[in-house]
Formats: sequence, structure tokens, C-alpha cells
Amino acid sequence: MDKRDQSKKDEIILRQLEVIRSMTEHNLSRMGADFWGTPTPEKHVPVAPLPEKEKRIPPADGGEKKAPEAAEQKQEDTAKAPPKENIEDLQKELDSYVGLSAVKREVKDLINLAAVERLRRQHGLPTADMSLHMVFSGNPGTGKTTIARLMARVYHSLGILSKGQLVEVDRSGLVAGFVGQTALKTQEVIQKAIGGVLFIDEAYALVNQDNGNDFGREAIEVLLKNMEDHRDDLVVIVAGYDGLMDEFIHSNPGLESRFNRFLHFADYTAEELLAIFRMQCEKGCYILEPEAEAPLRSLLERRMADAASFGNARGVRNLFEQILVRQAGRLAGQASVNREDLTRITAADVEAVGRANDLEAKER
Repeated sequence: MDKRDQSKKDEIILRQLEVIRSMTEHNLSRMGADFWGTPTPEKHVPVAPLPEKEKRIPPADGGEKKAPEAAEQKQEDTAKAPPKENIEDLQKELDSYVGLSAVKREVKDLINLAAVERLRRQHGLPTADMSLHMVFSGNPGTGKTTIARLMARVYHSLGILSKGQLVEVDRSGLVAGFVGQTALKTQEVIQKAIGGVLFIDEAYALVNQDNGNDFGREAIEVLLKNMEDHRDDLVVIVAGYDGLMDEFIHSNPGLESRFNRFLHFADYTAEELLAIFRMQCEKGCYILEPEAEAPLRSLLERRMADAASFGNARGVRNLFEQILVRQAGRLAGQASVNREDLTRITAADVEAVGRANDLEAKER
């Protein structure tokens, strides 16, 4: 290859990488933190000005006198609370998610129940002491975090939670390495979650069956106390694999009494994974050629054989990125590249990923 051809190839590669970078930035801005459904729009929360009596007042000696700390704290809390969203819009967003049919039914039932309880309170009628804490079980990438985030917004919309934020942690975010520190660390996380949802992923890791003195049990005790103390403004959702979550809930009578709502997140079907891939293409301004669907479906079905390691929708995102790498390699070998070329995902791109996977499997 002479210098001119090499220079041309380098130019094509640089152009492709720049397009991928710009499209990735565009995708992230459109997608927000959601991958499974409709992107969450960014909302600007205006900060209300301090009332006249709470503003800083210059004293006669020329110094500066601060308003009461309580007033400043109240202003800070108000600024953190986002405006309530329309519950109908949130239900439409739920419907837009791919798959999750059983979960959608359960969530809608819960929304209806919470809405009716709110109406009873407004009319001065007695209401049931309803527990909204939940257990999400299922393999990775089945939408557990996405639904937890949506539930926080739903409960805020219905007036059940004052802020509606989601605080996501795992064992490492709650448990410290020395005696006495775990309680403090867990309490700090809970304080951040008050007014919203505390989502504990892989919660079963808090229970070490082989070590009765494990600090994870200390975190559970702090959690249980706060679930009682802040039951009117804190929802806790624990998540993880099916069998392990059953063991976790039954490991402590306090957990059994407080968690009575269980949502199972089934693995996606091949057709649902294809729909997620198409959605990713649409958000990234890519077009999946019809001839590429058959090899893509075949590749997905092969990877679905081990759903836990594949990661369901998370695995689709990884596969999408692998295919883009193969597309970039194909375009780098072309004499010229136009806009249409940059948006097309071909059967050759998909098949190249499949061959690479086969080669890796043989080398293991």
C-alpha cells in the first residue's frame, strides 16, 4: 500500500470515529439514563428567591448578618424537589418500554391502588397502612433499575414521596470495613434517599451465611429501623437473582414483615431483544438493513443460551457497540464513504461479530 492509499484510509477511519463520537454524545443526551424505553427529558427546576425576611441583612456596623440556618435549609430542600410529573405521562412511558408485560400489569395495579388511597385521604376516609417496599428479582439487564427509577417518579407524582429521587447502591455502598462504620455509612445513604426510593442492587450480598458476624447484618438493622422511622417518605426496593433474593428476605424476620410486594423480571425474548436493538439504531441514527436481521436474530439466540452472562438488554447494548466496530472496519476499507454508508448496518457487520465470537470460543 503506497502512502497515498494509507493516508486515505487513515482519513476514512478518523471520519468514522468522529461520527461515532458525535452520535454517541447525541444519543446520551437524548437517552438520559434510560435504555429500555422513552428517553427521560431533562427538566430545569427553578430556584425560588428567598423571602424578604430570610435574605441576608447588612447590619449597621457594615458586616454581614446571615438569615436563620433553618430558613436556608428549607430553601435548599425546596430547590432539590423537582416538580411533579403528570401520572398519565408516566403511564405512557411505562407502556413504551419493550416487553415487561407482567411487570407493567403489577405496576399499573400498584399505581391504581396508591391513587385511590390518596383520594381516600383527601376525603377524610381511613386508609390502609400500605407497604410500598418491593423486591425485584430477575437476571441482569431485565429493566429492574429502569422500573425503580420510574416508580420513584410515580410515587412523587401521586404525592406519596416528597422528592422522587432514586439513590442506587450495592453492598459496597452500605458496608464499611471496620466495626461501627457500617451504621454510619448506611445512615448517610439513607439520608440521601429520604423523600425518594433507595434501590439496593444485589441486596442478597448483605447476608453472608458463612459468617454470622458479617457487617452486612449491621446495615440491614439500620435499614429496617429507618424503614419504620421514615415509612411515610421512604421506599426501599431490593433487587437481585431469583433464588438468592428469596434467601435474603427469609434471612431476617424484619425483612419478611416489611417486604410483601414481589416483581419478577423475566428474560427478554429474541423478538423483544431485536426490538431493543432497532430502538438503539433509531436513537443513534442507524438503519439496520433487512438482510441483517436474520444473522442478528441468530446471534442473539446463541447468546441468550446463557441469559445471566449475556445481560439481556445490557447485552444488546454491548452487541450494538461490537457491530459498530465491525462497521467502522468495513468502511475504512472503502474508497469513499458517504452519509448513507455511515448510517447503514449490514449483514456483513453482524456476521463479522459472529465469526469473532466463534474464534474466541475456540481459543478458550
